[in-house]
Amino acid sequence: MSTTPKILALSGSIRSGSFNSKTLQVATAGAKDAGADVSVVDLKDFPLPMYNGDLEEAEGLPENAAKLQALFAECDGFLIASPEYNGFFSPLLKNTLDWISRLPDDAPSPFDGKVAAIMSASPGGLGGMRGLVHVRQLLTNLGVIVLPDQVAVSSAYKAFDESGNLTDERKAKQLEALGAKLVNLAAKLQA
Repeated sequence: MSTTPKILALSGSIRSGSFNSKTLQVATAGAKDAGADVSVVDLKDFPLPMYNGDLEEAEGLPENAAKLQALFAECDGFLIASPEYNGFFSPLLKNTLDWISRLPDDAPSPFDGKVAAIMSASPGGLGGMRGLVHVRQLLTNLGVIVLPDQVAVSSAYKAFDESGNLTDERKAKQLEALGAKLVNLAAKLQA
């Protein structure tokens, strides 16, 4: 691992104007300010079929899944924002992580021992907090150390201005601090 923590940032939403992508930008700025090398991945650039064991057996790992595996493997940590759908996280994020986890028996996991910070934004009053419980569980199952801190932006329709900036300074500071905490933990684990 390098001395400068490498962080991969991604949103579980590919919707144009996604609140979660806007939320991720704030945490990403905090990670960069803390000295990380941050790469932002737009999952729209890595389309994947729904995970299907028969498809995997017949055709192998999709090319985009292999590309994402390589990106995840190169990083020390992850900033992940996910919308909440009916109390769970996005199917896009679940499918992506499922494909990335499909490895040959002798391949090292791109998740093991990495660290993650999670966040969400939602028009609802809880800001997607219920979905983060499941994001945390899945990442932990994959071997990722997930920071206990997490941030949820509620009333997301009103939380951002016309330029996409988060208007709640307190929430923005929480997101920036979350990004910085991730970088600090990743650096400690490298030492």
